[in-house]
Amino acid sequence: MRRDALWAVACFVVGLLLLAAGAYQHRWAPAPLFVGPLVIACAGVAVRRSRPLLALALGVVAFLGDFAMGPSLGTVLIVTDNLYSGVRYGPRALGRWMLGVTSVIAVAAGVVAGALFKHWSAVAVVFVQAGLVGVTPVLTAMFMRQLQDLASSERARAEQVARLAELDRVAAVQAERTRMARELHDMIANHFSAIAIQSAAVLSRRDLDARAVRKVMESIRENSVEGMNEMRAMIGLLRQDGEEPEAVRRRVAEAGELLERAREAGLDVRMRVEGEVRELPASVDLAGYRIVQESLTNALKHGGKVADVVIGYLPELVTLTVDNPVSEARRELPGAGAGIIGMRERTNLVGGVFEAGPHNDGWRVRAELPTLESM
Repeated sequence: MRRDALWAVACFVVGLLLLAAGAYQHRWAPAPLFVGPLVIACAGVAVRRSRPLLALALGVVAFLGDFAMGPSLGTVLIVTDNLYSGVRYGPRALGRWMLGVTSVIAVAAGVVAGALFKHWSAVAVVFVQAGLVGVTPVLTAMFMRQLQDLASSERARAEQVARLAELDRVAAVQAERTRMARELHDMIANHFSAIAIQSAAVLSRRDLDARAVRKVMESIRENSVEGMNEMRAMIGLLRQDGEEPEAVRRRVAEAGELLERAREAGLDVRMRVEGEVRELPASVDLAGYRIVQESLTNALKHGGKVADVVIGYLPELVTLTVDNPVSEARRELPGAGAGIIGMRERTNLVGGVFEAGPHNDGWRVRAELPTLESM
């Protein structure tokens, strides 16, 4: 409102200067009388945004009074702003209505001028002048309002896209947290299970000599250190910015390390590799490594003393098969079933096939993971 008031004062000053310069029709009214319509039109400018309908009404009154006396150039120019403000900031339906009214007035003014002056040039001049004063401000206001609506629509669309992006970010964070939880489970469960089983064996056996106890304790320490190292590696990876996780990447080809730790924990593991060992995609490598790790952990917790691991390299996929007998004596060991769920999810993430269940009086875990060429 303050800017509109200042603009109204500026318009009034310019209008006075135009009157002083003689920019009005010299009929019967002297120049001071034109100040009245000028003030009314400037008052409409002062309320152009706060009360646009009042601004339009004041402009109409000012134009009629000014036209009856002259008209004057300053008042006519300010009245165009009154028309613009009424359509631009007033009700939306007012624009279409004002466009029809001003168009009819322009045509009627041209017809009347032709009838009075009996010349086509008078028709053209009056028609153009009426169009510039009435139709042009209305069309300009409607066009600007349409641009404003378009800008508002684009702004709303941008806000919606931002909200969707935020939802995607939240979903990605949640998925990453789930993946991290599964990753931590797969890394630590193997070592802690071995520690728990070996500790239980030492506590339950009173006939072990010092050498056997020392060997078991060394294995427990190795599993503890390895578990801590893997956890530190993951924490260090999470703290890196923009670095490749190749240094801590686990590979199916490194499954022999898992077998050695399982043997130290008391599980007789036999492994067979079919096909030619080759480089696998990072996601497939990590998924395959964790599936073998979790399968051996389950075999150590719930199985007997033997486990067979078969890794097959086929042209378009790699297969992982872990067979082990099931020991009734170890069914009471705690387990939440997260291992099977995690292995299945890992397989699904790389587009593979996963099976786990009883097989030949034992338990079989089998996963088929597609390689990069078939994905």
